[in-house]
Amino acid sequence: MLSYANTRGLPGGAGASAAKPAQRDTRLDVIRALALITIFINHVPGQMFEHWTSKNFGFSDASEAFVLISGIAIGLAYGRKYTVGNRLSMSMKAVRRAFVLYGAHIACTFTTLAVFALGAWWFHQPDMLEKIAIGPALAEPVKGVMAILTLGHQFGYNNILPLYAALLLMVPGILWLESQSPRLLVMLSIALWFLVGLYQIAPGNMLMDGVWFFNPLSWQLLFVIGIVSMRHVQRGGTIYWNPFLFVAAAGYVILSAFWVTLSWWNIDISFGLLPKVLAGFEKTYLSLPRLLHVLALAYLVVKIPFLSAAARRPVNNPLSVLGRHSLGIFVSGTILAMIAQVLMMGMGESAAMGISLILLGIVIQFGIAYWLDDRDQKKRKQVTAKPQRAKPMLPATPIQAAE
Repeated sequence: MLSYANTRGLPGGAGASAAKPAQRDTRLDVIRALALITIFINHVPGQMFEHWTSKNFGFSDASEAFVLISGIAIGLAYGRKYTVGNRLSMSMKAVRRAFVLYGAHIACTFTTLAVFALGAWWFHQPDMLEKIAIGPALAEPVKGVMAILTLGHQFGYNNILPLYAALLLMVPGILWLESQSPRLLVMLSIALWFLVGLYQIAPGNMLMDGVWFFNPLSWQLLFVIGIVSMRHVQRGGTIYWNPFLFVAAAGYVILSAFWVTLSWWNIDISFGLLPKVLAGFEKTYLSLPRLLHVLALAYLVVKIPFLSAAARRPVNNPLSVLGRHSLGIFVSGTILAMIAQVLMMGMGESAAMGISLILLGIVIQFGIAYWLDDRDQKKRKQVTAKPQRAKPMLPATPIQAAE
């Protein structure tokens, strides 16, 4: 996702002078990179780094952060361009991107299947093919393939891209509503989130009981909040400082850390009355405690100058580079995590093995990010160096000279 934009209204934003060219706000790239690395670590269970990721210190984890960042990035990429006469092209661009993500998910899924099949054969452990929900797809191969292609069956650790693809399909409607009334959009999004969570409505699975692990009808609220917030800033608004809100956000984050680390899960905050969507901790339906936690963290990052400044790195910083190529890094990180899982199952979950696989996987992802960045730079140079088409009998017009 691109994130070159005027960031007026954000701490340290580049909006002081309209004459200055827009600079890339790398905070999104850096935070997204940290989320991608965290997701990779969490997708390799059984190693020590897993115990130090954000999920162990709060109600939400890197998945919520990734979706919120994605909403903000959509606002940056499409918001200003979603104007009368340009709405159809922007909508089609979002839909095409959704199908790109769908293709990436299918490639990831079948690569995961190949990795586990090879591992089962190499390590003589056929039970590997029962892991991460692979078994039901192999029990009835034809039905299994159809279920995978229609997103009716998703392997474990391979279920974030379907969520994001579904959210991108909602983008045309979200942007249209936002252009009419941001307040109405948020109200409708909250209503949908609440009703879906209350009545447990979600896309179903074809080969197993249950529903999608990430329900897009619930997670759309976090996505919408990201889009609306960025559009508000783009229109000259700001994320206001409010002492009460700041203290409440900080207190909630601290309470959440104690709750998770001290395992206070036996405390019933529903009082026997509130539904799970308001008083539970379900990830599928993005229950309110999880939603509030990621929003509180986001507010603190924006309003604490040190945190906001720390996230603003040069464009050539390794984290900036990694975060710029989120799809490529997410796909490669998923495949590397699946390979690591197979190796740990086949060779044993030793501490040294876990540390080595995680560090090697992160190094490989940075290498891929730099390769993707170099490839993109070469493409831009080729476009810039494209020779002009000569018109020997006529002087070049300004339009021709720009081609």
